[in-house]
Amino acid sequence: MAAETLIEVNVPQGVTVTLSGATLTVKGQKGQVSREFRFPGIKLTSADGKVVVEASRFDKQTRATVGTFASHIRNMITGVTEGYEYHMKIVYAHFPIQLKVEGKDKVSIGNFLGERKPRYASIMGETKVSVAGDRVSVTGNNKEHVGQTAANIEQACKIRNRDPRVFQDGVYIINKA
Repeated sequence: MAAETLIEVNVPQGVTVTLSGATLTVKGQKGQVSREFRFPGIKLTSADGKVVVEASRFDKQTRATVGTFASHIRNMITGVTEGYEYHMKIVYAHFPIQLKVEGKDKVSIGNFLGERKPRYASIMGETKVSVAGDRVSVTGNNKEHVGQTAANIEQACKIRNRDPRVFQDGVYIINKA
C-alpha cells in the first residue's frame, strides 16, 4: 500500500556531486558546499548526473521533507554555479554609520546613533562582506550563510527604546540576487 516518494534533481555540466554516508558535497566553479541530510526513511543516491531523493514511507511529514531536501540540493547547485549576493544600504539621518569588516568573521558597526562603542555582527561560513560608500555587498555560495550574515548585520542595527518612525537609521537589505 505504501507508494514510494521520489524526486530527481538534475546536476548540470561542470558540477560534481559526492555522496559519502549522509553528507552531500557539491563542487563547482564558485567553490564547494557540504551538507548533511538525515531523516528516518529517506535516502539519497547519486548516479547518471542526477541526485535522487527517495522515501519508503508516504506520510505527510516524509513527503514534505523529501521536497525540502530536493530544494536544499538545488540551492547548493545554484550556489556553486552562480553564487548568492545580497545588497544592503546604510541609512542614517545625523550620525554617519561606519561599517568595517574585521577579519573573516566579524563586521563592526561604529558611530551608530552616536554610540561610542561599536556594535558587531558575525559573518557566517565562507561569506564575503564588502563595503563601498553607503552600499554593502554580502556574497557567497551557501544561501543560508549569506542570508544569515545579512540578517545579522541588519539585526545588529536594531533600535530599542526609541520611536521607530523617527529613528530609521540602520543597514537594510534592498536586493537579493
